[in-house]
Amino acid sequence: MPDDPVCTDPDKYTVIFENDRVRVLEYRDLPGGRTHPHQHPDSLMYTLSGFRRRLQAGQDGREVAMEPGHAYWLPAQTHAGENIGTTPTHVLFVELKEGGTADRADTGGSRPARPSVIGPS
Repeated sequence: MPDDPVCTDPDKYTVIFENDRVRVLEYRDLPGGRTHPHQHPDSLMYTLSGFRRRLQAGQDGREVAMEPGHAYWLPAQTHAGENIGTTPTHVLFVELKEGGTADRADTGGSRPARPSVIGPS
């Protein structure tokens, strides 16, 4: 898949686990690091470090600051990012695959407009 982050930025994304239901990616970069445009399916992101990023999705851009030890739900999206802080970024993404037995049964298929914290706040 050409928009797969493991293909667009193999120096930053590593597959650390995969089966027919999920794929777990580890992401690392240094201050100033940038990614090429890529896609993520519905995912859970867990921050292992605190960091600041600029995310660009088409014409829309925004800056985010994340603290370590938080989990966020991310709806499927295409974006590029840049580490605009002074610390390295280190996160895990648990990407969901379609076809599981509980496919959206508990959410009704709804997707939040913004990432929502599901860990400590």
